[in-house]
Amino acid sequence: MKKWEYLTAPVLIHNTKMILDNFGSDGWELVQIVQGATPEQLVAYFKREKQ
Repeated sequence: MKKWEYLTAPVLIHNTKMILDNFGSDGWELVQIVQGATPEQLVAYFKREKQ
């Protein structure tokens, strides 16, 4: 059975691609992204398989 670990991270709207690419290169898969406390802030939820 696969086991997962999860990460929640703030994402600045003006730098979204670079931030998501960095997490992706570390093996994190984006699960969902939602608006944060302000319209300029997003919160991203990631998962990756535990080693």
